[in-house]
Amino acid sequence: MSLESPIRPPTRLRTVLRDMGTVYSVNGLIGFIFASTGPVAVILAVGTRGGLSESDLASWIFGSFFLNGLITLLFCWLYRQPLAFFWTIPGTVLVGPALGHLSFPQVIGAFVASGVVMLLLGLSGWVRRAMAVVPMPIVMGMVAGVFLRFGVDLVHSLHDDAAIAAPMVIAFLLLNAWHAAGRRMPPMLGALLVGAIAVALSGRFAPELSAAAVLARPNLYVPEWSLQAMVELVVPLVITVLVVQNGQGVAVLKAVGHEAPINAATVACGIGSIVTAFVGTVSTCLTGPTNAIIAASGERERHYTGGLVVGVLALAFGLLSPFFTRLMLATPPAFIATLAGLAMLRVLQTAFVTAFGGGRFTLGALVTFVVTVADIAILNVGAAFWGLVAGCLVSWLLERPDFGTLGKA
Repeated sequence: MSLESPIRPPTRLRTVLRDMGTVYSVNGLIGFIFASTGPVAVILAVGTRGGLSESDLASWIFGSFFLNGLITLLFCWLYRQPLAFFWTIPGTVLVGPALGHLSFPQVIGAFVASGVVMLLLGLSGWVRRAMAVVPMPIVMGMVAGVFLRFGVDLVHSLHDDAAIAAPMVIAFLLLNAWHAAGRRMPPMLGALLVGAIAVALSGRFAPELSAAAVLARPNLYVPEWSLQAMVELVVPLVITVLVVQNGQGVAVLKAVGHEAPINAATVACGIGSIVTAFVGTVSTCLTGPTNAIIAASGERERHYTGGLVVGVLALAFGLLSPFFTRLMLATPPAFIATLAGLAMLRVLQTAFVTAFGGGRFTLGALVTFVVTVADIAILNVGAAFWGLVAGCLVSWLLERPDFGTLGKA
């Protein structure tokens, strides 16, 4: 076992208070706002489309924030780095089609199995080699395929409910184009606030709130072990977490001088995925965007305090998950669809650029994308898995020289 050792001596509270500052607190707040707006809308969009109840969704959000918030606090404290852990957004989207033909306990069984695989890989120290096995363009072709629905739903929302969707899109575009305003008001937060005003003015917002619907009372699920669910979900989930999400998280931290503890982080993702699965939450990952925001400015040695801010806010959000879930579900469908679509735009752009912009594995990435978008289950196994299989086979047959570049810059 080759886990990276934590910082010695352990970080003291006095040190944290000394290192904490306005810049790091604000970065942590913005990182948390990013995680708690569009990505939450993705959970709600996937879950409602898959037939999950309000209780299921509140429990999923509890695990996504409260339990992953505990991991974030622990790792930021132990390693004195900005190491924020949340849930895998691509993995969430992968689950959507599966909920159409698998029960939620069967999907949860796949969550647990994925966590076990990640835990074993982390303990073995083989994570770097495992991350290099599957070509990134092919993986991102799959990601682009599963994310495309959110872009399409965004267009449908603009057509079907322009009174709600159009102001949100306009606010998002203006805040992205006007950089000075965008720095003061994150575009996703601006879109959410403008959308909330539009919903209020429409008179279509009437949540039924009660004291019982405020504090979290997470569900505990008994996993069901289904070979179909294992084949369909485990491999794509593990690849998505280790290659796409953790790979991105490690890269953004390395860009600002941090050396993330890859093996320890993978073990944390494995344990986190196993534990959160029992409350109905998709796999844990080392987040890329939130960590990038935390480490965007200030002194590198003090970035970890922004991660601690994210962790504390995540605990609070998780404890109030039923309240926020009920508020979101009481809005018109176009509100959630637009928020989720806007959150996915940049991610979808990155997926396309990575899949087709590097000149390697492009045919395999295209085949993966097309098969995934076709959304045809074979042997009751979802299209994302078969997209990966088809893309790798086509690249092996027709782009074999590209495999010689794996592991190289």
